[in-house]
Amino acid sequence: MIALLLRDLRLSVRAGGGFGLGLAFFLIVVVLVPFGVGPDRVILTPIAPGILWVAALLAALLSLDRIFALDFEDGSLPLLATAPIPLEGVALSKAVSHWITTGLPLTCVAPVLGFFLNMAPGAYVWLLASLALGAPALSMIGTFGAALTVGLRRGGLLLSLLVLPLYIPTLMFGAEAVRRGADGSGVTAPLMLVGVITLGCFALLPFATAAALRINLR
Repeated sequence: MIALLLRDLRLSVRAGGGFGLGLAFFLIVVVLVPFGVGPDRVILTPIAPGILWVAALLAALLSLDRIFALDFEDGSLPLLATAPIPLEGVALSKAVSHWITTGLPLTCVAPVLGFFLNMAPGAYVWLLASLALGAPALSMIGTFGAALTVGLRRGGLLLSLLVLPLYIPTLMFGAEAVRRGADGSGVTAPLMLVGVITLGCFALLPFATAAALRINLR
């Protein structure tokens, strides 16, 4: 499984669409927001947590269609299905690879980009914590969506339509944790909910992803 993870990391860097594209998109969105709504601190500070979370979510969405597409196109996905490692392990490896190349860089960069939006000083720690807890769920959900649409021509739009509704709970509770941190309110409840969502995704979705792959490979 570690060998598969390292292989996926190498492919994601060589084939493009990895962390570089996600980070560039994240930066562009954050930089453009002040031009759209104005540089007024009174306007930017309250909306900064939501903007950063939405931008991170959309940046993570960019590379989802490539999670299984490259393996399907070169014929290695059927070989993975017959390998000693179960498909559930393959799904988990793909999700972890996506998180390392996309979710982890976004998590590290998000507090820095918060300065562009004049985010409240008390929100930076909670932005980092909420993304650290929520970004793995985005990758696991995205892996499940990619398995559902693997092999479909121009399945990127369908993948987005399938995945975005599943992202909403993580987005809501993650942004709420940052807003509460900025206000000095209690952040325990939303952070716990984000953590529960992530744990639930990694407990259930590898099996659902493996089932979707078996159906699409028949």
